[in-house]
Amino acid sequence: MQINIKDGTVDLSGEPILRNLNFEINTESRIGVVGRNGCGKTTLLRLLAGELKLAPTDTPEDNRFVVSGHPVIKMQSQMAFSDNSVLMVDEVRSAYSEILSMKARLDELTLIMEKGENEEAILEYTTLLDRFTNAGGFYFEKEYDAAIRSFGFTDEDKQKPLSDFSGGQRTKIAFLKLLLSKPDLLLLDEPTNHLDLDAVMWLEEYLKNYKKAFVVVSHDRMFLDRTVNTIYEIERGRCTRYNGNYTEFTVQKKLNREQRAKEYAAQQREIEHLENLVERFRYKATKAAMAQSKLKQLERIERIDAPEKDDVRTFHAVLSPSLRSARDVLSVKELEIGYDKSLCKVSFEVRRGERIGIIGGNGLGKSTLLKTLVGRVQKLGGDFYFGGATKVGYFDQQLAELTGNQTVLENFQTAFPNITDFEARSKLGAFLFTQEDVFKTLSMLSGGEKVRLSLCKLFAEQPNVLILDEPTNHMDIIGKETLEEILSEFEGTLIFVSHDRYFVKKLSQKLLVLKNDGCEFYEYGYEQYESANVKKEEKPTVTEKTEPKQKKNYTTPAKERSRCERALAKAEEKIALLELKIGGLEDEMQTPEIASDYLKLSEAQKELETLQTELSIAMSEWETAAERLEELNV
Repeated sequence: MQINIKDGTVDLSGEPILRNLNFEINTESRIGVVGRNGCGKTTLLRLLAGELKLAPTDTPEDNRFVVSGHPVIKMQSQMAFSDNSVLMVDEVRSAYSEILSMKARLDELTLIMEKGENEEAILEYTTLLDRFTNAGGFYFEKEYDAAIRSFGFTDEDKQKPLSDFSGGQRTKIAFLKLLLSKPDLLLLDEPTNHLDLDAVMWLEEYLKNYKKAFVVVSHDRMFLDRTVNTIYEIERGRCTRYNGNYTEFTVQKKLNREQRAKEYAAQQREIEHLENLVERFRYKATKAAMAQSKLKQLERIERIDAPEKDDVRTFHAVLSPSLRSARDVLSVKELEIGYDKSLCKVSFEVRRGERIGIIGGNGLGKSTLLKTLVGRVQKLGGDFYFGGATKVGYFDQQLAELTGNQTVLENFQTAFPNITDFEARSKLGAFLFTQEDVFKTLSMLSGGEKVRLSLCKLFAEQPNVLILDEPTNHMDIIGKETLEEILSEFEGTLIFVSHDRYFVKKLSQKLLVLKNDGCEFYEYGYEQYESANVKKEEKPTVTEKTEPKQKKNYTTPAKERSRCERALAKAEEKIALLELKIGGLEDEMQTPEIASDYLKLSEAQKELETLQTELSIAMSEWETAAERLEELNV
């Protein structure tokens, strides 16, 4: 299979969305498509799926869409059910129609051969068995069983008709069927949205082992890093190809931009020099020939366009709490959450300034926990309480789905009736609602715009405790990075649920993981959780041995205080050393020798991330020792 688009243009409603489009797909392409919201990523997928056509041009030979072979191309949004009375397992199994057909024929041939020797049946059986084996006929049932479980469905769910499932569940079933049908070209549009961690990790492994081509539009940076080897970026209507995963793309894009900037600057200096020579000598008879030569040299120069600035328009805000909370922000003890039945029981403590991430499978109670903490759902048991002077701000992913005929400005002023028009428009402008945008009705807003409006109102409340439920849904990568930066600098306390692992890894200092059989709390965040789970998967053989009986350690307050002071000093020394190493490495990365060498830059970046992780752990150790020392000195 080969798909090649050359110098294509795609118009929607007479407006060019994609221009000079060059795009290539081969049999085993693993392509990620990135870009700002509304830039044309889904339009590109629709073009590849055959829903859209290239705009006609005066010179058709320069505007081509060539497909070799007869590839089966399927897109996420095209999947639908023809009969809602079909059992879920039968609908998923129908993705293996070819394998099932071969299996049925093999059974028929087996019966024929059992009745007596039949050379034709034996030959057909042998040939068909090879095809059946190569198509995965002996493991397809295990494959779809694992997929169904990873997507959060139970064995009981498999025997339910499609009509018994919610809209969201039906979407997941259709998605499963699409994946398992294994088309020659798989087109995926934000496939990790609304999938829990187990489902995302299953999808990553599935795509890593996918034998055919796929193109995926995604804002999930970790997902792109783990699944694709080519990135196409759409920016200002143009599509640029980069080799490598998302992280490699960001490095390469920066290097390319720096190189273009250097080349442009060098050419501008050369042009200025030649123009000065021409201007200086053109009216002198003895130098006229030289001036004319330089003028021709100027005309022959192929001008390099000035590098366009990256499209980094984003919202901006400084999130400042209106008051400082008590040190002990939240205490949760044996809190039982749920609706008709208990989903889980949790216990944890939150101190001022801490950032707690919450992850887990769908339906295990992540959002219910947050709703319980803010009083929207009644607790089933246990207890929790907020400390003194806490002002809680809550972002609900469902409440962010704003609808109605109110304008953006009216909606904001309803929440803050005492604010002036100028102040309201200033705050909205910081979240990219400028000029006429403030007069859009809520129903006209995109998903990303609705999230920005909800965050704008939330930040204007100036809470000192933020409780966020999936705040990055509908955000593009630049929006996510902006929110990460704002929340990293937030001086209050943060408790959040997110399925974006990059977001969780960057922000969470501590991590609460909800599971089917309870919950686990990780004091050192996502990296500790990831490390613990890798060790569990490896299942090393451990020789049991009897531990020597520990001597009781009788510690006086004075000894404990001395121990904490030593731990504090050791942590401070470690932090200073790590900060020195990080600073030196960052300086090295700016040198031409490393900055111009992709491999060296990648290695340096990995070393930097390791040092930053060590620094984060050292800071946590320092905080623990400092807090304990403060308690002892009270």
